[in-house]
Amino acid sequence: MTKGREKAMNAVHPQVTLSPQSSHRNISMAASLGYFAISLVINSLGNVLTLVTSTHIHPSFLGSAYWTAAESNLGHALLGDNSLVLFWAFLVLGMIVALLNAALMHHFEWKRILGNFAFLLPFSLFIQWFGDIFNRIMPNAYSPGMVTLYVIINFIGVACMGTAISIYQRVNLVLHPADDLTQILRFRYCHGNVTLAMWFSYVPPTIMGIIAVLMTGSLVNIGIGTLFAFLFQGSITGIADRIVFPKLKHQALDVGR
Repeated sequence: MTKGREKAMNAVHPQVTLSPQSSHRNISMAASLGYFAISLVINSLGNVLTLVTSTHIHPSFLGSAYWTAAESNLGHALLGDNSLVLFWAFLVLGMIVALLNAALMHHFEWKRILGNFAFLLPFSLFIQWFGDIFNRIMPNAYSPGMVTLYVIINFIGVACMGTAISIYQRVNLVLHPADDLTQILRFRYCHGNVTLAMWFSYVPPTIMGIIAVLMTGSLVNIGIGTLFAFLFQGSITGIADRIVFPKLKHQALDVGR
């Protein structure tokens, strides 16, 4: 492989190596909380943009983000269409992923798992709030122009999610279990390559989707937006590491012994 080609590959699939500074926190707690709050809002907004555009576009072909689609499908397969299906699906399946993370790290840490759980509470509140707002202000899309606009907004939502993941993974206060999984895979098993880690992290939701299909015979909330997130969200996160708050480095990393 030529040097030019190596540089091109590294630009698309950025790698980050752990340094001695990565194992401790070199920014203040106030700054950490500020970055985390910004990322939480961006992530919630991005998720809602993918969900609302998917729901309001006709015919429906967009779909939501990969994890969101997989967890909602398995939740409906296991619990049916009751009013709390998403709450229980995201909570229980998220905690199962947290246990998987402990196994990959080779040690069980209550503080980390409780942090995963704590992430879900404000995240769910923002999802509900943004969802209520955008469901009211975004009309259904039927015309080619509106459909094209909603596709673009859906992709922007995926970009928001990838950017937010970059920020709060670097801050590393508390993480969503799925993002914690990516963090562990990235630095323990993938030599800092965020794109490769993101692809491996899609194994659990893929299994969830397969189980849902076997139980119900169908999948919903799957479309080109899901495919876009599947293919490019990891690369977006790697790019955001370099250009969004570039002075913010990975803090207090712990990916197991």
